[in-house]
Amino acid sequence: MVKLGVNIDHIATLRQQRKVGYPSVLEAAKIVEEVGADQITVHLREDRRHIQDEDVVQLKKILTIPLNLEMSINKEIVNFALKVKPNEVCIVPERRQELTTEGGLDLKKHYKKLKTTIEKLKKEGIFVSLFIEPKKEDVLLSKELGADAVEIHTGKYSLCKVGTKKFQMELERIKNVSKIVLQQNLILNAGHGLDYNNVKPIAEIEGMNTLNIGFSIISRAVFVGLKQAVEEMLKLIR
Repeated sequence: MVKLGVNIDHIATLRQQRKVGYPSVLEAAKIVEEVGADQITVHLREDRRHIQDEDVVQLKKILTIPLNLEMSINKEIVNFALKVKPNEVCIVPERRQELTTEGGLDLKKHYKKLKTTIEKLKKEGIFVSLFIEPKKEDVLLSKELGADAVEIHTGKYSLCKVGTKKFQMELERIKNVSKIVLQQNLILNAGHGLDYNNVKPIAEIEGMNTLNIGFSIISRAVFVGLKQAVEEMLKLIR
């Protein structure tokens, strides 16, 4: 069964607009957990534009499902992760000016720092995933670096209109790379831009473990509530 990780960053985005303490990230996480999602995902960005350090600390305390922390290899963030010890870390690229993560990691450029960071995290019993483009080279480098899993960046796929030739091409690219991920004995995850219209083909990929989805679920929740929004996504992927 494909698992669903719900990213609740944008609950915090709304809260930070007025910084009055609500809507509560913890309350959102508990609703998601009670509905039956498999993990909570949050991205602790260097500029703290949404999720704050204390959010991560408190989520780790209250959750009975795994906490997946998306993060860069910034020294301060890495040290924080080593202290809090989330169940899982997904290392992602990060640029201050971007609205959202715009692509996979440059594994060659940051090879040495990634290697050291992964070793430190795994030494503390933290499961490590790398956010990568759907490329064979990146899968092989991820294995070489010692990652436990990869999360395939589905951004380009998600920007395509469902059913078009370009959509099918991007889907095939992800499928082909997914086979290599499994051949390398890495856990196969995917995420970024997935929504209620395009998620099923990704969920149907053989060996897919977890889909991390945030923006589309939180957007849907504005109209139907968080409980129903998560339920609808779970129904689609399962």
